[in-house]
Amino acid sequence: MSKDNVEIAAFIGLDWADQKHVITLQEAGSDQRHRFTVDHTPEAIQSWIQQLRNQFGGRPVAIAVEQKRGALIYALMHVEFLHLYPVNPITVAKMREAFYPSGAKDDPTDADLLLDILISHRRHLRVWIPDDVLTRSIQLLTEGRRGLIDERTALTNQLTAALKTYFPQALDWFGELHTARACAFLLRWPSLQDLKRATASSVRKFYKNQGYRGEDKLEQLMRNIKQAQPLTEDGAVLLASKMMVQALATQIPSLTESIDRYDQQIASLFDQHDDSTLFGSFPGAGPVLAPRLLAAFGSNRARFEFAAEMQQLSGIAPVTEKSGEGIWIHWRLACSTFLRQTFHEFAGKSISQSDWARAHYDQQRARGKSHHAALRSLAYKWIRIMFRCWKTRTPYDEALYCKSLRLRRSPLADELPAAEKIALT
Repeated sequence: MSKDNVEIAAFIGLDWADQKHVITLQEAGSDQRHRFTVDHTPEAIQSWIQQLRNQFGGRPVAIAVEQKRGALIYALMHVEFLHLYPVNPITVAKMREAFYPSGAKDDPTDADLLLDILISHRRHLRVWIPDDVLTRSIQLLTEGRRGLIDERTALTNQLTAALKTYFPQALDWFGELHTARACAFLLRWPSLQDLKRATASSVRKFYKNQGYRGEDKLEQLMRNIKQAQPLTEDGAVLLASKMMVQALATQIPSLTESIDRYDQQIASLFDQHDDSTLFGSFPGAGPVLAPRLLAAFGSNRARFEFAAEMQQLSGIAPVTEKSGEGIWIHWRLACSTFLRQTFHEFAGKSISQSDWARAHYDQQRARGKSHHAALRSLAYKWIRIMFRCWKTRTPYDEALYCKSLRLRRSPLADELPAAEKIALT
């Protein structure tokens, strides 16, 4: 029997917090509610779980909660008699706004609202069934990696801004500032004045030790250094800027090393996953995006019934609003940023690897769509394809899909390269 159709012994609205969790409980067939708090400690949570087990004899207990990640959920998700129903925080906020117009937020009210939603609208909710450990590991690691990438990007942007104030030549001489070579250079010679005081042989030796190739380019760089003029000679600016640059250049390589370790761990786990071949088959996915696509869909094939669910969850599907005779179409704001980034970035990568993807992108651009709008349109189509492959456990076949475009007389088929058209006839 599906977890959504079992007979529930009690319903719980749980408003979690860092220190205490506010709980409102109502037994099935009763109108009486019990409100209490549970401390956010492993001992208190486990004690509460055992009390529920004893009170209801291990019969199913439904819990509505505003999240499906975090310490509390990790403690509850594998307890066999607890059925977790994640509720969109926006839904709770809208109900709070409707029933408590003052805008005041207090935890007991949220717990009550969650319980109301669970009892009155459970048929519209879906019980959360966690993916297997391997899949969840990939999900958490890919999101963690993205967080490190964002943090490194932020530091690199700060480094760029700092160099522009006193040493702008560095932006042209060192290449990507997040690389180990660029950071090592700035740590050794954080200003043009420091660099000019260095001997030419020491600079050449540094570059060669860092794996720099190309004698002509190196000699041109040496000439540029010799001819360069400082942007400022102000001692205060130089002191403060050099301190900041060295502080940032110290942090960035550490993040890069951590990202490399994440990449190795993700690759190892991805290779072990049954769906690695499937998600690795999409053109442009590569070692970074293939695990992220797997993480997006997960391993539970019952999680999504239609491709539109993923299109909406990821924020790729647009929102259409109507007011009187007016229609306003805009992109979806309430969604997972990481999911949207995943499909958006994949769509961009696929353009150079898939003929039909390039044709669709060019078609959208010709219609006046912006670059990002064209990518979202392409991602929308890719999600439908991925959903089908995921449901049937079938790796993607570019030639087969292009053939189907031809058979369906899709306008995209006319935009395929001539060699591709001949192969399809």
